Amino acid sequence: MDSSNGLKARRARFVLAAIVVAVAALLVAGGFTAANLMRGDDKGEPQAGATPAVSIPAPAPTGTGYAAAGPMTPEKGHKITLRKPTGQKDGVSTGFPGSPSGGLSAVVYFWEEYAWLDDEKAAQQLKAVASTDSPRYADKRVSEIRAMREALGLPPSGGISADINFTTAVNAVRGTTVQAPGLPVGDVMQVWVSYDRFATGPKGGRDENPLRGDMVDFIVKWQDGAWKFTDAYDSLRTFPVAYEPTSTYAWDDGWVQVRHAD
Repeated sequence: MDSSNGLKARRARFVLAAIVVAVAALLVAGGFTAANLMRGDDKGEPQAGATPAVSIPAPAPTGTGYAAAGPMTPEKGHKITLRKPTGQKDGVSTGFPGSPSGGLSAVVYFWEEYAWLDDEKAAQQLKAVASTDSPRYADKRVSEIRAMREALGLPPSGGISADINFTTAVNAVRGTTVQAPGLPVGDVMQVWVSYDRFATGPKGGRDENPLRGDMVDFIVKWQDGAWKFTDAYDSLRTFPVAYEPTSTYAWDDGWVQVRHAD
């Protein structure tokens, strides 16, 4: 099994385990147990001459790889403040600038808003963000949702109980530029996110077994004044070390924590 398939399999196991515990218990029992990126980017302007296919972490406060208290980690490092969206359409936040932080922000907002267990809502969102170079982008992911629902014993199409709310919280990102043939450097980015997902149920019931520290990646392309999601450059993907907030390896690999704008 190659690294791509292995990572997908790991992600699927964690997601399915979390859903089975949270959704089944909620529906049946009514309760559950279920990088130098910001340098020159302060105003959201595109960065010219960025190095392609290189991880771009936030700068260390006191020197490369080290802080006053010792080796740098994502927990010690500068957090990236996400750009605020200027609009909302088809269930997706819009209006991010054509800069590295704009690309990161577009991915984080999309993943936190994504209706990952509702095929109809997800289809609307995916069609809104898909690049014209990836005409089957939405269809492929909707098919994955329907297969997941069937594996859980749910109807292949539909949502979930109105009494259940899932929250996705992105904790950290790893952004790299992708050297896409024929396009300016910086127009295509790969963004890995590390996230938690938890549920709240009837009467505010708390998820005692949330999904934590899972990872997923997206490739986005600056197109027609917006960041669009694409699978046209999947062959150029890179794979990170696992994110841990106290890991020096994660910091060296380009993982940085995120902060939502006030």
